[in-house]
Amino acid sequence: MKSIIIGTRGSDLALRQANFIKDRLAPITSYPIHLAIIKTQGDKIDTLSFAEMEGKGFFTKEIEDALLDNRIDLAVHSLKDLMTTIPKGLALPAVGFRADNRELLLVRPDSYDGARPLKIKTGGVIGSSSVRRQCQIARLSPDLKLEDLRGNVPTRVKKLRDGRYDAIIIALAGARRLELNLSDLHSIILEEDEFLPAPGQGILGIQTRAGDDAINDIVARLDDPAARVQMELERGLMARFEGGCQLPLGAYSEVIGKNLNLTAVLGVRKDNRWVGLKRASSAGTDPTAVVDDVYRKLSSDI
Repeated sequence: MKSIIIGTRGSDLALRQANFIKDRLAPITSYPIHLAIIKTQGDKIDTLSFAEMEGKGFFTKEIEDALLDNRIDLAVHSLKDLMTTIPKGLALPAVGFRADNRELLLVRPDSYDGARPLKIKTGGVIGSSSVRRQCQIARLSPDLKLEDLRGNVPTRVKKLRDGRYDAIIIALAGARRLELNLSDLHSIILEEDEFLPAPGQGILGIQTRAGDDAINDIVARLDDPAARVQMELERGLMARFEGGCQLPLGAYSEVIGKNLNLTAVLGVRKDNRWVGLKRASSAGTDPTAVVDDVYRKLSSDI
């Protein structure tokens, strides 16, 4: 090994995250580190919603193939893009660096109504391709019109500024990592007890080849045990449903010493409309038992 090559998508956010990990690796290895940009299927397809793509390998398969083919040595992912089951031959020796996992609501000034639940004018158009966000929006403001929204974070914000939507919801983690200037918009952070994020939102995952001991030993030094437990809780619940991000599932967890808390919501859809939102919580010290309890509560009567 003469250098370490990090595989990444070419979006602004992916490059920020890859460079962030590059900077964290530099002090713990003498090898020079380089980035390799890889275009994924998710970057090329614009006909599917993110709900059909996230967590299903659309943003990761080509990068994982590059790992398996020894063209790169490791890959930096937003954890929520990864499938809940790691492909054979690959490993996830480090997860962590969790940014704020809450959601960020952005509203155009002429569409803002501070008296409303989501601060959006009556009958306003809100952009989101996430069924998880859609079911929670429908519960809080059923009069809002939901329309699909695609593109990377800066593209979605531009579409809002161009007047195609009255409001959009993005991950606060992405906005902060990109250091976006949003001063011309109303920015409202949605608290987790009111609006649940995607499982694993804000966590970075570093993927490697399973048998590459030299790389794995280096990367494992970046692992955050608390973030790994949160991954086991939140994405473990998603794995139990076997539906990936096509499920209208939101989740967040807390790790306080040995005490674990998991809260989740699951949207209920009937006759092509959102009719309810199931919510469940559990606490304990065993991640598997906590996940099983929340899954049992949410899956009853589906």
